[in-house]
Amino acid sequence: MAHRFIRNRSSVRHGESIVKDLSLADSGRRKLKRAEVKMPGLMAVRTLSVPSKPLKDVNITCSLNITTHTGVLVEALTALGANVRLCSSNISSTDDHVAAAIARDSAIVFARDGQTPEQYWSCTARAVDWGLSTGPHLILDHGGDLTMLIYKGVEAEKEFASKGTFPDLGSTNDVASKAMLTIISESLKSDPMKYHKIKDGIVGVTMENTTGANMLLQMQNSGTLLFTAISVREFVSNIMFANNLTGGCQSLPDDLMDATDVMIAGKVVVVLGYGDTGKACAAALKQARAVVIVAEIDPVFSHQATIDGIQVQLLKDVVSMADIFVTTTGYNDMIMVEDMRKMKNDAILCNIGSSVIHIDMVGLETFPGVKKFTTSPITDRWVFTDTGRVIIVLAEGRPMNLSCATGPPSFAISTSLTNQVIALLELWNERSSGKYEKKVYEFPEHLEEEVAALHLETLGEDQADQICVQVPEEDHLPVQSAYDRYGVGQCLNVCGIVISFLTLILAVVGLVLRFGGE
Repeated sequence: MAHRFIRNRSSVRHGESIVKDLSLADSGRRKLKRAEVKMPGLMAVRTLSVPSKPLKDVNITCSLNITTHTGVLVEALTALGANVRLCSSNISSTDDHVAAAIARDSAIVFARDGQTPEQYWSCTARAVDWGLSTGPHLILDHGGDLTMLIYKGVEAEKEFASKGTFPDLGSTNDVASKAMLTIISESLKSDPMKYHKIKDGIVGVTMENTTGANMLLQMQNSGTLLFTAISVREFVSNIMFANNLTGGCQSLPDDLMDATDVMIAGKVVVVLGYGDTGKACAAALKQARAVVIVAEIDPVFSHQATIDGIQVQLLKDVVSMADIFVTTTGYNDMIMVEDMRKMKNDAILCNIGSSVIHIDMVGLETFPGVKKFTTSPITDRWVFTDTGRVIIVLAEGRPMNLSCATGPPSFAISTSLTNQVIALLELWNERSSGKYEKKVYEFPEHLEEEVAALHLETLGEDQADQICVQVPEEDHLPVQSAYDRYGVGQCLNVCGIVISFLTLILAVVGLVLRFGGE
């Protein structure tokens, strides 16, 4: 399928790459240089491993939000000897300057900001297609689209081989899904076993995004998982830094104000989900003096929100009174078009979670008589003509911290991206050992401790030596227990200390009373 950028005729190809404008490369290189200073763990892995080139001639396909942070990640892989083909995991999260720098200097890139769904899936297909003689050995996937394309491709090839049928484009109303099925249909005409060949050459995939990790687990449970996977989503440092400290706290209020010029103070904000990201978002919004309400189905998270002084209510009970709605979960269909019709005029909808399908954009786009007015590349006003009410949707329902801004700070995301590199090295080094089966694995705890130690060494003194980090003999999977996930383990430890202290005081008082009485 021929690829062209309809909206921007200045798009250029540098070798195989498809980027917006190669003249932006110098600006992108300056951005990458600034980010490298703030990503010590990633740079340490790169520096220590470069002489031995542990990924020499390994083909890696990456699907990422192309930012300065992930640009440093990609160039760490190429410095370790890997051949990299890179595409975006989001149609509106590509830094065109960074993409140009990478395309010019280090890897093959298929991305530009503001793609159509057709362009997006064409770029994804190009990134995974290494030609007839070879294919990717490893996949680094952010949101699961790259893995899904291979999965759907293999599935379609099986149907084509047995029945001679092509994917049914009428089976979905989603424009993006139709674009993906169209790509697969085109490949069936030229090579009816293309995705089987790609699948057979893949050692494994690393996945960072909640939606992608859940997709892999569903594949494992249904027996359709195609290759080994390591999820680097639910590791402790990612939750502590990329989610709790910066994923929502630092970016959400700024992103809202930049995109809509809204004054958050005094507004009623509904946060859908009170997991790791939801907690951070709720705290940030409370700090901005909003009235925060949480909609959450998990009873433990709901209890946590209540203890934190936040109202927990059903969406249907507050949908007509709130000013701003923020989705933060890994679940689908959180806000449907029926909910949008009940919202007050100029209500704002945004997603800082992990997938576009939190918000029913298909239902909104196809609702009878609805009209869309784009006020900026990241802000759309939707008018329900039957009621005259307007709702504002940011970034077309995609993660707004990447579409409206640049995501977490470089230092905070350095831990997560370093773990990605370590996970890829682990998969490749153990490819013939039998250590990993065709299953979904959590990131090994001892590797995470090593990554944390690398970052500690950059904070002024050798903290890693002081705390005597030791590598356990065996991996502990998963990293987090249910107690750790909810913070219960820490609470129990604190309570145990307090109870022991009180018991000691009572014992002393008892002795004093006893001997004093005598």
